[in-house]
Amino acid sequence: MKKLESYINGKWASGSGDGIIMHDAVTGAVIAESTTQGLDIPEVLQYGRTKGGGILRKMTFQERGNMLKKLALYLTKRKEDFYELSYRTGATRIDSWIDIEGGFGNLFANASLRKLFPNQPYHVEGDPIDLSKGGRFMAHHILVPKRGVAVHINAFNFPIWGMLEKCAVNWMAGMPAVVLPAPQTAYLTEAVVRVIVDSGILPEGALQLLSGMTKTILDTVQSQDVVTFTGSAHTGRMLKAHPRLIEESVPFTMEADSLNASILGKDAVPGTPEFDLFIKEVRNEMTVKSGQKCTAIRRIIVPSNCIEDVQIALGQQLDKVTIGDPRLKEVRMGSLASKQQVESFRNNVSEIAKTAQIVYGSLDKIETIGADAQKGAFVSPILLREDQPFKNNGVHEIEAFGPVSTLIPYDTIEDAITLSQMGKGSLVSSIFTYDDAIAKEYVVGAATHHGRILVGNRENAKQSTGHGSPLPLLTHGGPGRAGGGEEMGGIRGIKHYMQRCAIQGTPTTLTEITGIYQANSAYKVAEKHPFAYHWEDIQPGMSLKTHNRTITDTDIIGFANLTWDHFYAHTDITSLEGSIFEKRTAHGYFILAAAAGLFVYPNKGPVAANYGLEECRFLRPIYHNDTVYVRLTCKQKVDRDVASAEHPSGIVKWFVEVFDTEDELVAIATILTMVQKKQTTLVEMTEAKIEECLHKLTADTKPKWGIMTAQHMIEHLEYTYKIASGEIQDFEIATPEKILDKVHNSLYTYEPFPKNTEFPLLKKGVVEDLNHADLATAIIKLKEAREVYKTYFKENPEAKLKNIVFGELNKYEWYLLERKHLNHHFDQFDIL
Repeated sequence: MKKLESYINGKWASGSGDGIIMHDAVTGAVIAESTTQGLDIPEVLQYGRTKGGGILRKMTFQERGNMLKKLALYLTKRKEDFYELSYRTGATRIDSWIDIEGGFGNLFANASLRKLFPNQPYHVEGDPIDLSKGGRFMAHHILVPKRGVAVHINAFNFPIWGMLEKCAVNWMAGMPAVVLPAPQTAYLTEAVVRVIVDSGILPEGALQLLSGMTKTILDTVQSQDVVTFTGSAHTGRMLKAHPRLIEESVPFTMEADSLNASILGKDAVPGTPEFDLFIKEVRNEMTVKSGQKCTAIRRIIVPSNCIEDVQIALGQQLDKVTIGDPRLKEVRMGSLASKQQVESFRNNVSEIAKTAQIVYGSLDKIETIGADAQKGAFVSPILLREDQPFKNNGVHEIEAFGPVSTLIPYDTIEDAITLSQMGKGSLVSSIFTYDDAIAKEYVVGAATHHGRILVGNRENAKQSTGHGSPLPLLTHGGPGRAGGGEEMGGIRGIKHYMQRCAIQGTPTTLTEITGIYQANSAYKVAEKHPFAYHWEDIQPGMSLKTHNRTITDTDIIGFANLTWDHFYAHTDITSLEGSIFEKRTAHGYFILAAAAGLFVYPNKGPVAANYGLEECRFLRPIYHNDTVYVRLTCKQKVDRDVASAEHPSGIVKWFVEVFDTEDELVAIATILTMVQKKQTTLVEMTEAKIEECLHKLTADTKPKWGIMTAQHMIEHLEYTYKIASGEIQDFEIATPEKILDKVHNSLYTYEPFPKNTEFPLLKKGVVEDLNHADLATAIIKLKEAREVYKTYFKENPEAKLKNIVFGELNKYEWYLLERKHLNHHFDQFDIL
């Protein structure tokens, strides 16, 4: 029998002895067994803390985010490999999509958060705090990665999503993970981890997997570790009380199955879009993943006068749900994850049915398509009805984890709120109403008992992600029975794996610590204008003091006429009596514009564009004949992604201080500029450099990759110059239209062409016939072709010519292509 392996201490390892048997949920066939017996669990945790943690903590948020994005792309390309295994958990294609691609989507979503963090390994939180009147003693808060390991104890229902939605967050924070999947579906988790490990994208030690039950995993956790648990409330409470967690004050996040409620608004009567949306949503939540979702709707709370309508409509919808082999297109609901789950499901439904009535489905009878109901873990959808919900508490206390929900009547919106709260805390609630007053009353009244509330109506129906879909950028968790914790939640989730520390000192010291310029910090005088530096060379605190400018009456009146801003303080000096102004006053935005005129560098350089304005304060009026100067200081640098036709760049935030001649602060602002990054990966192809490279080339020079000879390479370059000059244009663009923009824009990056890049006009794997007698002749012809190319664009600077790979290119883009192309082939023959 196959035994699942654990990935620990940098290698795959098997536990000893007999393990837990895993069965195909559809056929009952044995898949594998899992055990961690004999594995040194304390060593696994320590390896993560030291090996993986040591690397992750040194990475910047941008590096971690790009790592997640790269991993997400890598896994997405291989997603089909996981669907066949997922079917064996009882999941349909749609169910599997939620788990597989939803998990990968978590990586993408968390990767995007890198833009909200500084370009350093730790985070600076909130605004600075002045602790002194003179501004020489201040405080700030920073968040640094914890020096422990994130221990994730996961549930069986989402073996991929459950792992990646947690790991994405701790990896972004700079913390490694040890994952303990539930045994029923651990084979699917193991398959994904194997692909992740093989990719080599994560640092060693960032992810470890324990395939099998490990009862001692909490025995040696330390204060810098973080433990998360997803599963039943009963098991979660037991783990939460572990003495080691209490002794070491280990953060413990619990996300437990809860009795989530959905409410039908009193306005959403049969015939309204909201009624139909409600019925559809309840059906989906009952049957997607066969109801094995911690966010599924367990309590259907509807107006008393509509309960019969809801029961009938929901029954009609459930009649359409076909059950059976999840591989079949006609099947809408698969099986539960195991026979044990079937037994638990039936027992809990029976408990609820002691006071509630089963009004749809059967615990004993089930019809399946393409599968043996006796061999697989199949159950029928069950709809119950509890007519006395304030008297009978079973519906509010017992959860059957499967395709089951209970109808509950209410008379007033206050009753609906109370009933939703009787579940003692849930992950999510929802209300379907087109009356915003009803929505407000329910949300405000019920929010204390739910981690998330969805308001559904006809306007958001097409865009809504639905009641049961946790989103990476929102809090996922809930109070009370739901565990009292949070998972994910965007920046909030990442901070869970970091330690907050208040820091105090001078503004200058805190500027160095935070990497963000703090007001009143010492300036770093720039040797040249700050706008003349590339993004990498600009540092927080780098500063420029401008010359003076005197504001005149003519300036103010001219600005008023230009902008049509004729506010009385600027244009009617006879109306100043009783105002805060003494004389004709300059417009605040004129002060900013004048400040820009003082500090802007006029020459073309790395600063590509004005990117915006974050804050602006006018501290005192500037009157005609007042004189001002500006202090421009780099406040902060923020990395950015570039996807369009522009060179790599980052954002620089500049702190602008406007002073009068008495050095009194007049105005402040934070402006943003887009600053180009240095190009350091490609060699500029000057005439001299090309001559130098060609001089090194001989007929015997061997390539580092590929099958071309030296002369083949030179003749290939000659051919491409003929395309660039317009001599050869009788071809179709080979790149598909849907990705042509992306391929075209890649010319602006500083990344070299990959080795063995194929040219569409060459025969694949075949050495072309040579056109010239020898290498020397070929080089002469190459130079001639290049001169024709240069002359063409000198005479036709606005021309565009097509390239077979990159589409239509202008003069500058042909230059970019030439630089990359020559670098690629000169490097190929080691003559660069």
